Amino acid sequence: MLVHEIIQQNSIHRNQVVFSGENPVTYGELSNAVSNYRNFFYQQGIRPGENVGLFSKNCVEFIYSYLAITSLGAVIVPLNFQFVPREIAYILHNANIKKLITMSILDLDTELAQYGYQEEVSQLLITDISHTVSQQSFPPAPVSQTFDENEVCTIIYTSGTTGNPKGAMLTHKNLVSNAQAFSQVFTYQHEDRILCVLPMYHCFAWTAAVLTPLLNGSSILILENFSIRETISAIKDHALTVIFGIPNMFRLLAQRAQKEDFLHVKLLVSGGSSLPQEISEQFTKKIGKSVVEGYGLSEASPIVSLNPVHKVKYRSIGKPLPGIEVRIVTTDNQSLVPGETGELLVRGPNVMHGYYRLPEETAKALQNGWLHTGDLAYMDQDGYLFIVDRLKDMIIINGENIYPREIEELLYAYPAIAEAAVIGIPNKQHGTLVQAYLTVNEGFTIDKKAVKSYLQKKLAPYKIPKEFIIIDSLPKSSTGKILKTVLRQQAMNIQAR
Repeated sequence: MLVHEIIQQNSIHRNQVVFSGENPVTYGELSNAVSNYRNFFYQQGIRPGENVGLFSKNCVEFIYSYLAITSLGAVIVPLNFQFVPREIAYILHNANIKKLITMSILDLDTELAQYGYQEEVSQLLITDISHTVSQQSFPPAPVSQTFDENEVCTIIYTSGTTGNPKGAMLTHKNLVSNAQAFSQVFTYQHEDRILCVLPMYHCFAWTAAVLTPLLNGSSILILENFSIRETISAIKDHALTVIFGIPNMFRLLAQRAQKEDFLHVKLLVSGGSSLPQEISEQFTKKIGKSVVEGYGLSEASPIVSLNPVHKVKYRSIGKPLPGIEVRIVTTDNQSLVPGETGELLVRGPNVMHGYYRLPEETAKALQNGWLHTGDLAYMDQDGYLFIVDRLKDMIIINGENIYPREIEELLYAYPAIAEAAVIGIPNKQHGTLVQAYLTVNEGFTIDKKAVKSYLQKKLAPYKIPKEFIIIDSLPKSSTGKILKTVLRQQAMNIQAR
């Protein structure tokens, strides 16, 4: 099955509402909208195999555009709407994007020129697209006879530990199989009402809160972004039954919501980063319902495992979804027994095709059909998985991956800074805080506010360190490598005082 064909599974429910809220949309209207958008995009010259950018907050037009583009055999490249022009320009250049569907016209010329990108980028404004397709019709776009489920459907850019963000290429089969597998561990009904408040550009939200409900004929309530007051009202007023969130969202819900707000909720799933036991226990005590923690990564479309709904284990990421295999291995790929910690490997129809234009990185990540996640984990005697730590230096905040070296490279370019090291440290209130450790170049002084202002022009807000700590020297190994483990321990010791 192809991604855009998911909505055809519900042709007998054409009058059923798919998008609830102030302006409800039925499955029949969704199908018509995708067809109209498809014809429009074909007239704009979009063809099979072309990479098309999508820069937007949550809205029905995001879904229309995504399904229409992929139905043409083109590849959708969702961009984080928090990105600044430098970050957007990198992806446009790397993915050779010539058409960008956007919620507002972006000034990218300077940044694109710095990357040496010579192609003209045509920006298609979402409001203009919506108006055009409502006012006029276009000839039907032709249907490819060679289009199959193994074609790449989307490229999800994800930060790594070396180099720039990498584009994980996911096929139609990857995404559809993941939605189907998730559907097997929780039985959806047509009457289910799902909250989509996590950003759709994120693979977790797209698969769990959009594709899976569409596959099962359920309805979706779309919120543009997360506001605790609006989210609580939506859960209560729309009698929502399925909630997907990240740990910080459940922390706030435990503080601000009431038990009666969740009267109709049947499933609460946390992903994006590890769910602290303290937050899970607080939520359950206050609301009377358990939060089910899962695990995934963009390279796996993204859901790998989920706690059984009626048998949750704290701090566990649960068991693999149906059809997905996992292994815990040593550094030389020897399988470990339950209780022993090693790298978590994943195999299944959800595992990516590879990294875009990165054959060496692909070869490292995909070995003999197994995806090397870079995460340390163990399995208990009951088959539950537990993440112990990350092999990578990546920092995760509210489900967003932060690549320290990207920040460090910018800090090194600042004249007053001699050396820089960026780490994430646990924080009870925020989950994780980003801290930057700096040493000063001789003859300079560092103004922390000026450094922060400098970074704000070059990075999305969530990547900006919360604290800048100036020290005489950074701890190093005998070979000169900065020891971030020492910095993390020092930060933890200070917190413990």
